[in-house]
Amino acid sequence: MFSWLKTKGAQAREALSAEVGKHKNRKFMEALANGCAMVAVASNGAGPEEKQKMVGFIQNSPELKVFSLSDVLAVFNDSMGKFEFDPQIGQAEALKVIGRIKDNDGASRLLVRVTCAVGASDGDFDDKEKAACRLICLELGLSPAEFEL
Repeated sequence: MFSWLKTKGAQAREALSAEVGKHKNRKFMEALANGCAMVAVASNGAGPEEKQKMVGFIQNSPELKVFSLSDVLAVFNDSMGKFEFDPQIGQAEALKVIGRIKDNDGASRLLVRVTCAVGASDGDFDDKEKAACRLICLELGLSPAEFEL
């Protein structure tokens, strides 16, 4: 009986920890998905390489692996839909979501690094993708030069 209770207690703790992690890191996940969409749109749409790079990062990030891939892709696809409706509205909405993590310096820098990696994932980090990453830097109060943009 004690062993069963101990096991159930551990499972409950793990579930609670995952829920806390989702709540704590949701802003970063949403900012990342929007940033990736913004870079993907800059280069004429999200190719398989860009999506795979974003998915790989999320699956390997301790902070983000608490999210289901379907949740992340839903945020990404929602952002892409806004860009498809109107590129300026899509960009404004994406930057608004990205700006929510501005007060977290480490998360801001990580976001820029990941979006740069996503932009370069197809082997061509072109000027339009770099321009999108520069806008993300400016929204986060970071110098694009720090990231060689």
